[in-house]
Amino acid sequence: MKMFNRNTIFKVFTLFLFIGLLLTIIGCKKVEDIPYEGESMSYELPVLNYTYDSLAPYIDAETMEIHHTKHHQSYTNNLNAALELHPELQIPIEELLADPSLIPSDIRTTIINNGGGYFNHALYFSILMINNGETPTGNLGLAIDIAFNSFDDFKEAFTTAAATRFGSGWAWLIVTNEGLKIVSTANQDTPLDQGTPILNIDVWEHAYYLNYQNRRADYIEAFFHVINWDKVAELYEDSL
Repeated sequence: MKMFNRNTIFKVFTLFLFIGLLLTIIGCKKVEDIPYEGESMSYELPVLNYTYDSLAPYIDAETMEIHHTKHHQSYTNNLNAALELHPELQIPIEELLADPSLIPSDIRTTIINNGGGYFNHALYFSILMINNGETPTGNLGLAIDIAFNSFDDFKEAFTTAAATRFGSGWAWLIVTNEGLKIVSTANQDTPLDQGTPILNIDVWEHAYYLNYQNRRADYIEAFFHVINWDKVAELYEDSL
């Protein structure tokens, strides 16, 4: 009888290893059960492209600094800590928030709350800049006119959504298959399951209380002075 040579033995050994790994994966019932070696997803606090005092007098520097370095940073830290528990979860935060069933059950609530806080604030801070009374033009301006009849009607509807959000939460302008739509969400929930967000306003009290106290309506009115419509238009075009 011929003895197996080394090459044959290596091939047989490799085949058994492959079959063993395949059976292990087939036997996994959840994404967190799949063997994974590597680093977990992680997120960094986005760097602002403006200074904390550049939105004054509409949003004061102290509110901006606390909001960004304390609140947004806290959501970022908590999100990363949760993701470290499941390094196999290599799915972008937007996809997880759009379909929470993708999130392992033991960190689902944490990801919804803190991942939502991370995503919501990242959008909010990215669309801020004193606009000197300018309003949206081009394709975005046309889309607003189609969806809401006029910019003034859009402003009224957006203001109402933000003002009537009970407790803490957000008002949003999102892009859907049917066009632009205004929605509001509670706490750190997102509308990612409904469409693509291109504009939001934070109506948690930490976003305005130092300057406006309980006057949410004044804060909402001031917010329209600091919407960077060029950035919102860019997000609109990217969503199409």
